[in-house]
Parts: sequence; C-alpha cells; structure tokens
Amino acid sequence: MNKNKEFEVNRNTWNQKVAIHATSDFYGMEDFKKGKSSLNSFELEALGDVSGKSLLHLQCHFGQDTLSWSKLGASCTGIDLSDEAITLAEKLASELDLNAKFVCCNVLDTSKYVSETFDIVFTSYGTIGWLPDLNPWAEMIAERLKPGGVFYIVEFHPIAWMFDYTVSPPQMKYGYQQDEVIYEEYEGTYANTASKMISKEYAWNHGLGNVVTALAKAGLKIEYLNEFEESPYNIFPGLIKNEKGHYEQANKLYPLIYELKATK
Repeated sequence: MNKNKEFEVNRNTWNQKVAIHATSDFYGMEDFKKGKSSLNSFELEALGDVSGKSLLHLQCHFGQDTLSWSKLGASCTGIDLSDEAITLAEKLASELDLNAKFVCCNVLDTSKYVSETFDIVFTSYGTIGWLPDLNPWAEMIAERLKPGGVFYIVEFHPIAWMFDYTVSPPQMKYGYQQDEVIYEEYEGTYANTASKMISKEYAWNHGLGNVVTALAKAGLKIEYLNEFEESPYNIFPGLIKNEKGHYEQANKLYPLIYELKATK
C-alpha cells in the first residue's frame, strides 16, 4: 500500500503545527517544564507504576507524554513522523534531563528503526486515524513488545470522527469504518483555532472491530475495551465540563473516547 503522498502532506502539516502547538495554552509548555504532567487519568490508571519499565510511545508529537512517563521512572522511546516534532522533543529531553530518546519515522516503519523490545507500547488521542491500514500497525506492535508486555491505546471514539467539524453545526458525513481516505483542508489547529495556518490532512476512519481484530490477528490478547462518554480534551463543539474536569455532550448520545489494553 503506497500512501507516500498522503503521509508527506500530513508530515508537512504536522511540521507546521509544532511551533504553534508549543506556544499554545492547550499544551501549556511552561507549566510542563515546571513539572506538570501531560498525562490523563485514563492512561495513568491503566498502566499504573511504570518505574523501571521500558516504554515505546507511538506518534508522540513533541514528546510531552513520553517525557511525562519518563518523569514517572520509565525508560522511554518516542516515535513521530514529524522531524520538527522530534527535534523539539529531543531538546525538551535534554533541557529536563530525562531518560528518553526519540526517532523520526513513519510509525508503520518503527521496526526498521527500533530493534529493542519493550514492556509497554503506548499510543493516545488522535493517532490511528492517520493510518490507512491497522494490520501492519498491529504487527509492528507485536514485534516491539516483550513476551508478557502490554499494549495500551486510549483514543477518540470512531463515532466522533463521523462528523465534519469544518461546518457549523457539524454534519455526519463520514463512514464509521470507511476504506476511502478523508481529506480536509481548514484554517487553524485543534490547539489554536485562531491560527492562520492551513491544515491539510489525510485521514482514515477505523471502527472498534477493526482495531480489536487487527491486534488479535497480530497475536495479542485483548484484556479489555472500555468506552467513555467524556474526553479529557475539549476539542469537539458544544461540550460541557463535568465534575471530574472532563468534557462531555449535554445529551451523552455516544462515547467520545475508548481505551483498550492487550498483552503479548
């Protein structure tokens, strides 16, 4: 499957996003440098004590979550498609003197660049939608896990990606699981909607069945799949803040995120 054009367009867009995101309130860089973790309750509760464990973070952007795991004692490697993101991640790791290294590559090519195996493989919030096929992704995860190792994903729910958010109100436009690529071009980014940059993005929708089946075919054992009506991020229109500080729809019509844990 040759998707070089789509991947290159996405890489260029994410390269442009790095400087905008690094100075945004969304990413809170100054607070992060002062010690604030970027991790959320879902992943923290799921993975527990990571001290002394090796962790591979897929599609890490500029590494705040990777480095947050490092602060908790994990030995971390972060992977991202954007060379600008990896450059900033390496700078942050050096500045904060944290045990993490970073590799710039397409996540599907991880095994070409990383030979180690890990106790944990982790990915979160807006990652698998950039991949056209989850089978090579799942196979790579199985390759990079130690026997008995844990894979954990917390991700936006595929129902949420059925809507076109470039119009108001959002319109249901895309398939729950569709093979056809989705192309969007819009002004701004989720971290700074006032930005004038033009985001050009190719993405694919993957239903929960696709996620589970790809991982199972790769030989992983699914421990659980949970769906939640709340999101730690206020990135969809019309959400309200709940008592836990998360964001949810007033009518709670469908889940906003899901989490899955699997073992090798």
